[in-house]
Amino acid sequence: MKLAQLRTNEEVRSEPVTRSSSWRSNAASAVFQIWRPAALLVGCLGIWWLISAAHLVKAYLVPSPAATAEVLTRQWPYLSHNAWVTLYETLIGFAVAVVVGVAAAVLMVYSRNVEAALYPLLLFAQVVPKIAVAPLFVVWLGFGLTPKILIAVLIAFFPVVISAVTGLKSVDPEILDLAATMGADTWKTFAKIRFPGSLPYLFSGLKVAVTLAVTGALVGEFVGANEGLGFVILQANGNLDTPTLFAGLLVLTAIGVVLFAAVELAERWALPWHASRRGRGAAATTL
Repeated sequence: MKLAQLRTNEEVRSEPVTRSSSWRSNAASAVFQIWRPAALLVGCLGIWWLISAAHLVKAYLVPSPAATAEVLTRQWPYLSHNAWVTLYETLIGFAVAVVVGVAAAVLMVYSRNVEAALYPLLLFAQVVPKIAVAPLFVVWLGFGLTPKILIAVLIAFFPVVISAVTGLKSVDPEILDLAATMGADTWKTFAKIRFPGSLPYLFSGLKVAVTLAVTGALVGEFVGANEGLGFVILQANGNLDTPTLFAGLLVLTAIGVVLFAAVELAERWALPWHASRRGRGAAATTL
């Protein structure tokens, strides 16, 4: 009894040490993964500063980092307002593309007739340049948010559908047969086997789609808008105001990176069991 109590006390005393070492290990791994892109970013900023400081390019073509930072600080309320507009259009378009895309993928997987009828239309819609149909949406729907959201949906829709179809079809047929022999109906098979098994493929498509949704919102704003980062960039381009143009591009890039990182975090939370999660640390250590 005393021996068991001593062991319990030892485990309690060692638990904070284990948690502390685990936290330190995770922090060290995060720093190790971040320093390389951070170093590359600093190098790009240094090259940008050298080009502007040496006057290799005219200032009205490539502004200095200091001028761009000054515009970001001075016009931040204006830029942040338009950034929220673009972010709102992107998020709504991405959400609609995910819902409709996954639903279409499920219908295509469970019905060959739907797949035969819908797949050529999806391919046709993807091939048509969105910049060519964007003016039609503005004429039909006006200069509000609707045409921008619709273009974001059209651009982000295709990778969601393709990745979802690939994932739903990649389930081992023997597992499906086993579920059927054990009495699982179609809904249980989908909820317990097909959909969870398709998540690695689906998240790959979502990471592509969320960045394309930003592009779709920007294309819609280029065609016709009264606000948004696309409107800011067009206004700055017309006035040859390259510091504001670069500032708008930096804010737009930050939006895309943050949204991509959000989907990446959702993937880490939803798929801690996947092989890509387990092997990433070991792969990073060897590089």
